[in-house]
Parts: sequence; C-alpha cells; structure tokens
Amino acid sequence: MPLGFVQRIKEFFTGKKDINTGTRIVINCEKLENRVAVLENGVLEEYSIERVGTTHLVGSIYKGRIKNIEQGLKAMFVDIGLDKNAFLHFWDAIPAALDAGLEEITRGKGGNKKKNITAKDIPSLYPVGSEILVQVTKGPIGNKGPRVTTNISMAGRLLVLMPLNDSCGISRKIDDPKERKRLRGIIENLALPEGMGLIMRTEASGKRARHIIRDLSILVEQWSDIVERRDSQKAPACCFEEPDVFERTVRDFLTDEVDEIVCDDLAVVQRMQELVAPISSRAKRRITHFTGPGALFERYNIQRQIDTAFYRQVWLRCGGYIVIDQTEALISIDVNTGRNKGAGNADKVIFETNMEAAAEVARQLRLRNIGGLVVVDFIDMKGRKEQQAVYKLMVDHTRKDKAKTQILQISQFGLMEMTRQRLHESLSDALYEECPHCKGHGQIKTPITMSVELQRRLSSVLPRLPEADRDLLVVIHPDVMNRLRTTDDQILVDLERKYLARMTFRTDPNYTREQFLVADAKTGEEIKI
Repeated sequence: MPLGFVQRIKEFFTGKKDINTGTRIVINCEKLENRVAVLENGVLEEYSIERVGTTHLVGSIYKGRIKNIEQGLKAMFVDIGLDKNAFLHFWDAIPAALDAGLEEITRGKGGNKKKNITAKDIPSLYPVGSEILVQVTKGPIGNKGPRVTTNISMAGRLLVLMPLNDSCGISRKIDDPKERKRLRGIIENLALPEGMGLIMRTEASGKRARHIIRDLSILVEQWSDIVERRDSQKAPACCFEEPDVFERTVRDFLTDEVDEIVCDDLAVVQRMQELVAPISSRAKRRITHFTGPGALFERYNIQRQIDTAFYRQVWLRCGGYIVIDQTEALISIDVNTGRNKGAGNADKVIFETNMEAAAEVARQLRLRNIGGLVVVDFIDMKGRKEQQAVYKLMVDHTRKDKAKTQILQISQFGLMEMTRQRLHESLSDALYEECPHCKGHGQIKTPITMSVELQRRLSSVLPRLPEADRDLLVVIHPDVMNRLRTTDDQILVDLERKYLARMTFRTDPNYTREQFLVADAKTGEEIKI
C-alpha cells in the first residue's frame, strides 16, 4: 500500500499530520530571499534559493546577435544583452535527436523529417552579425558566460514542446506497456502544428487526453507570444523569461508522489493553486498555507539540516563518514569507516559503509547543487558482487536528480567516476564568498611560519636601507606578536644588532594573521624594497 495513502488514513483518524513521513515541499518566502526545500520522510533531499529581483536564466529564450566565431573552439559567441556573451557550440546549433532516455514516436506516414545539417555548415548559416534565437542551457558560472542552444524546448507540467524540432517521444521512466501504448495513441492523434515535436513527461502517466491537450495548447500559445516578440524586437532582446521559483516548483516537483506543498505566504499559496487548478483539483488541495506557530523551516527541522549541509565531513548513520573536497576541475569524495567497527566482520563493515556512502553522495550532490567531474574513493571491496551492488545503488539514487548524471563502474583502484550536469552555480558559491583570511585555501599560516617570513622580509629590507633610515615600524597580527614575544625575541634582537637598526612592533587586530607591514617609523610609509 502506498506510503502516502497510509499517511492520509492516519491523519484522518488522528487529526494530525506526521511531518516525518512522505514527500513534502516546504517553501519559505522572505523579503530578500525565497527558499524551497524537498523533504523525503523528514530528510532534506533538495534545497534551492532565489534572491528577490534576480533573473533565472536557464530556460530563458533570447534573440541574440553573433559577435564572433571561433573555428578552433568550434563555437560562436552570441550577444544576448548580458554582461558576458553567451557560448554556442556548433553542435548546439544543429537540430538535436532525442536522447537515450526517450522512446521516439513517428507521426504520420512520412515519418519525422530530419534536417541534414553538419558542423561545417554552421558558420555559413550564422555569419557574424546575423540574428539568432537561442535558449540558455547553463547559467554563468565564475568568469564564464552562459551556454546556449538553438534547440529550444518549453516545459509544461505534462509535456515538453520542441517548437523547432518535429521529433516526438515518451519518457522511458513510464515503464507500463499499456500506459505507453495509450500515450502513443494520444501523440498520434494530437493536432500538433507542423514542424513541432513534443516529449511526454513522466507526470503525463495516467492523465486524461484532455489534460494533455490543454497543456499543449498553453505551450503553443506561449510559443506564439515568443515568435511575436522575436519578430518585433531588435537583438539583443529577451523573448521569454523562465518562470520564478514558485511556478517552477509547481511545474517540476508537484507530482503524484508529493503529499503536500507547504508555504508561509498566502498570496503565493493562492497563486500556485491557480496554476494547478485547471489540470488537477487534487493537486490544488495539496498546496497548503502554514500559519505557525514558529518559523516554517524550524517546524520541519530544515534549518538544522541546512546548517550542516556545507560541512566538509559528513557523518553516516552507520558511524562512517565522507569527506567532500571541491577543486576547479573536479570534486573528490573520500569514504571512511570512521566509528563503524561492526561486529568484527571487516568485509561487512566496509560494504555497509560504502552502501550508505553511495546514497549520501547522491543526496549531497543534489543538496549542494555541485557538478562537473566527480570521483568517489570508496573503501576497497574484494568481491565484484559488492562493487556492483554499490554501483547499482548509486545509479538508483541519482535517477531522482533533475540534473543529468553519467556513472562509470568502480575501477580496480576502488574509484567511481561520474559526471553531473552543472546548470547553475553551486549553492555554496551563491551563499559564501572567499575568506579574506585564507583567500580560499581553507587554511591559514601558523604563527611560526609568519615569524619566519617576517624575519626574511626584515633581513631583505635592512641591508638596503641607509644606516640613518633603519628605524622601522612593524605592524602584525596579535597571534604573531605573541610568538615573537615568547619565543623569537632573541632573533629580533640579533637582527637589530647586526644591522644597527631599531624596530618598533605594534599589533593590529584588523590585520589577518598572514598580513604584516614594514614601514618607516618616522613617516609611517610602507617600505617596498
């Protein structure tokens, strides 16, 4: 019996909702920031934030202008009106085929017409200065501009419309043969405008034809508005802006598996209910307003989980832990048994730790929204059967991820390599900035290290100064001053005697430990020799 059904029966008789069972979406609205958390049985699985006034670029459609073509990179740079030009690879400008996760459906006797365009044709099709309609597939990250494609797609609740590609398909996540046959019949009978294609999303399973037709008509009308804006504006111009976090939540997350959406803003609740009312009255009833007492995220124990989400070391229930390190090129994750000693069976302890680690790694990638190349160093397992079980579990837990992932089998060195699509900057990049003390290293130099560096600096400066100008002021951090007073004072006295100098030391708590100043004691000007 489905967990959601059991939960609702229990709630009916008790009059209370169990906040630690089922799947729940919790939305917190504030003056500067809106937050969305997805909980499964009380555990935070996904978390996203959207600052008020910011634009969600991924999915937005722009009329741009080709600024330059780089043959070596096989790419074009497109001005879409942002600070940095968008990157358009030649392959992203070629009409795309459906990916492996979809079953292609042929409509009509003639089949789908394919345009025979290759990468060699792209520069002649889109010369410098020409206008082009593109969609953002990856937001700007770091110093890189957004990535765009000409293969435009528009997502609804049940369908994805492809207005410039006549391919049609059904998500392979719909695995019931009878349901697939029913949806194929609906696709074949749809009055789809010529040249357009569509994809049946997983949420279309079980939905009536009239709901699917209504979703299609909304998307086609939306495309007509985009075409009108494209034809009436000069490049660069925005023709379609991806909806805000509330509309995206309803569109992407409100599935049959979700038991409830809870929000603490009545206006937002009413807006989301209006969005889903034409499609599902049952879904409308699942959107509820939270009135307290207390803060919404505290009520569902979300804030505590967020606070621990960015720790480098993440503990597992079995007593083991994983360590997550992010570099420019990749993310490395190390698995350790930690406090998990088991009952003396070492192989069982290792297997148990690796299985829990696989599930937690998949969760952490979603939660932190990190991606690119990921290498997981599992604890060595002797049996291929155990390695296969860990691999399968990882694959199963990444299926729920909205970002595309590719996973390789565990290698002979115990490493699992995988990639996760990066659509936006990571949650860490959005919330944190580089530490002014360590400059992003994650470590700062010890007092003895700074004492050594200061002595080298003084030994370099003093011989180059005239004897009359060897009256110096040295400003340092209190931690370094404590080291000089207690341990290295004689070394400084020897420096003064050797160079016939006079040095005055002063602390400044505003200095970082790695910062110091060597200046002229009379003028206070820094000596830059």
